[in-house]
Amino acid sequence: MSHHLAQLNVARFTRAADAPENADFHANLDRINALAEAQPGFVWRLKDESGNATDIVAFDDPRIITNMSLWRDLDSLAAFVYRTAHRDIMRRRREWFDHMETYMVLWWVPAGTTPDLADAKRRLALLEANGPTADAFTFREPFPAPGMTSARGIMESCD
Repeated sequence: MSHHLAQLNVARFTRAADAPENADFHANLDRINALAEAQPGFVWRLKDESGNATDIVAFDDPRIITNMSLWRDLDSLAAFVYRTAHRDIMRRRREWFDHMETYMVLWWVPAGTTPDLADAKRRLALLEANGPTADAFTFREPFPAPGMTSARGIMESCD
C-alpha cells in the first residue's frame, strides 16, 4: 500500500492528570498500548521514554493528552478501536475525560513517513473548521487513500 492511515485523538481530563480518580485509566495504558502494537495493520505510535504519549505536551492545557498512531488502513484501525478491549476502555471515557466536540482526526500519509504533532494538530483544526475532507476526516465520514476509489464501508458495524 502506498499510504498509511494516521490518527490523532485527544482527551481533556476532568481533573489533573495525576488525580487519584484517573488511576484506573493510567493502569490500563500499557495493556492497551501493547494490544495496539500487536494488532494486524499497526505501523507506529507516538510515545516517549515511558512507552506512552500521555506526558508529551502538545497543547497549552496541561489536562489534554494525545494519542497518535499509524495504521495500514482504515479497517485495521477500526478493528482495534471497536473490536478489542480498547472498546471497553473507550466506553469508560466519561469517567476520566470532558466532552470535546472534535477529539479525533484521520488522514493519509505516504507509507514510510511518520506524522508529527504540528501536522496532526493542524489537521484537527482543519476538521473542526471545515468538517470532514480528504485532508482531515473521521470514521463516520472516511475518505479513500490517494489513488484509491473508496474508503471501505466499515462504520455500520462500529457504532
